[in-house]
Amino acid sequence: MRKSCLLTLIGATLVAIVLVVATTIVLTSDEWNLETLRSAPAGGEELTEEIDDVLGEQLAALEDSLGLDTEEVLALLEQQEEAASLADDLRTELDDTFGGAVFDSATGTLTVQVTEEAAAAEVEQAGAEPELVTHAEHELTGVLAQLDDTEPVEGVTSWYIDVPENTVVIETLPEAAEDGAEVLTAAGIDQADATGSGDGAVQVIPGAQQPELFDATAPPDGDAEQSPEQSDGANVVGGAEYQAGLGLCSVGFAVEGGFVTAGHCGTEGTPTVDPDGVVAGAEFPDADMGWVDTDAAWTPSPWVMDYQPDNGAIAITGAEEAPVGAEVCRSGGTTGWHCGTIKATNETVHYPEGTVHGLTRTSACAEPGDSGGSWLAGTQAQGVTSGGSGDCVLGGTTYFQPLNPILDEWNLELLTNDLADPQPPEVPDPGDVGAAEPDATPPATPAPDAPQSEREEQDAPGAQSGDQDPAELPEPTP
Repeated sequence: MRKSCLLTLIGATLVAIVLVVATTIVLTSDEWNLETLRSAPAGGEELTEEIDDVLGEQLAALEDSLGLDTEEVLALLEQQEEAASLADDLRTELDDTFGGAVFDSATGTLTVQVTEEAAAAEVEQAGAEPELVTHAEHELTGVLAQLDDTEPVEGVTSWYIDVPENTVVIETLPEAAEDGAEVLTAAGIDQADATGSGDGAVQVIPGAQQPELFDATAPPDGDAEQSPEQSDGANVVGGAEYQAGLGLCSVGFAVEGGFVTAGHCGTEGTPTVDPDGVVAGAEFPDADMGWVDTDAAWTPSPWVMDYQPDNGAIAITGAEEAPVGAEVCRSGGTTGWHCGTIKATNETVHYPEGTVHGLTRTSACAEPGDSGGSWLAGTQAQGVTSGGSGDCVLGGTTYFQPLNPILDEWNLELLTNDLADPQPPEVPDPGDVGAAEPDATPPATPAPDAPQSEREEQDAPGAQSGDQDPAELPEPTP
């Protein structure tokens, strides 16, 4: 597993701090950027308490994980930030000749795919690496639309654009390639274009595991219809466990009046506890989005638990979407803090409970109870955990529902930190977080012949910064 799984924990628009000898100068958020922080002296002892308050222990964790010093880590983060902006600009400028964009965190380079030589020169002039490909992004998106118009076929687990390979991938269970062919026929796609040779617009790849939702069941002490016992108020912080009806999920991000989470965690009207409230909106399947209107005693807060030994939190400063290849991290009540790489966006995933469109695919792991939890690229909110396959012992693939469609659906306002006061709030005690209950999900053995999913670099327990000793998750009292 490559060591860059924690690469984007800081990101743009963090707290405005520069160190000058022993003096701390606090700038306004408009004046602050990664370049400003890079100008600060490197070294853990010289970091101010204010920086530690915003980053938790993530800067030190990045240095340890990547084997780099402070300035080198921040330089890589700045490269990723610039790559995301450049990719968006070139997508607009190149129009129909744009094929896709991939950021390589190992080298700090952005590769932009194009279908014409003239466009390649424009990419190079803009500062990215051009790659001449066969299919434009709009062509591959059109293939996805054809596939999305078909009915689910047993044995087919998902489809998505594999940007590095410039193709659409249809994943199936082992020995179920014929089911992928059935989907192609239903979509009216020429099977001669799906040979798997790499020249066609579509490849059928068998060997995937069946994706599962990552909610968990809280065993009831009595009547399964009873409501959760309400608790005392506190801060609403991303990544914290909560109970919805008789199920366990995780808080996504605080919004005005409550928090966002996964739609499958509870239907509209479902009561919640810790934080206390009621599910005010939920959409599942098709999408996997929901939000909870919390009681007045609970205070939504623009922070996400980092599950580090000091029980810290990461400030949320915005919701700019990271590109394919970016490093992201997630926070959840069952397994805490894990990181991985964005492998694909706008993926259609076939869960046993229904099909969900528009998910983001990552190489991070998650387990039951992590559903709804926060995904971050630096301090930029990305989305909420939906489901996936594997676990945090053997690694896995995890999908998240992007955040911005949730905000748009219910006209919600994401709470962000202007960093005028970088002190994180008191966060819930994570308790014994680090592994799911032994019977929550059996360890999943990766299929030996899964060319795409097993090419992905999967997050293993050692990739969790500040790993804790595995222990059973305490069962809540319903």
